[in-house]
Amino acid sequence: MSNISDSLTATPRLDGLVPERLKPRTRKIVLQDYELNLDIGFHDFEVGNPQRLLVTAEVWVEEAAFASADEADKAWDYDFLRTEIAALVADRRFNLQETLVRGIYDLVAARRGVTALRISTRKPDIYPDCAGVGVELSSFDPDGS
Repeated sequence: MSNISDSLTATPRLDGLVPERLKPRTRKIVLQDYELNLDIGFHDFEVGNPQRLLVTAEVWVEEAAFASADEADKAWDYDFLRTEIAALVADRRFNLQETLVRGIYDLVAARRGVTALRISTRKPDIYPDCAGVGVELSSFDPDGS
């Protein structure tokens, strides 16, 4: 009886069934629109007035850093993204989004297994006729070379 119930609950294995052309070539972890409330900006109306800032981190990792089994200790620790970004902005003010993005970028780039990354921020409440204004820093070559 346990053999039948075990086979019904077991994760199906598809080894060898995925065509070569569809095998994963990249592995990406995304923290999208992490909402922070912080003192950022150099305009008089911004200084000393915390505002919303959305952070997106896209992190490409090597195959060994992307869990292939359902085991937490095999996964890249993406909780790190939230906790380290929160620690970076805690009790600090930034004049520029560029400075903050560079700080986040450096934290992530130094992590084990990272092969590429893109960090972006945007202020969603600055202009009433825009979804936001922001900056981005990435490891990608704009010319594709």
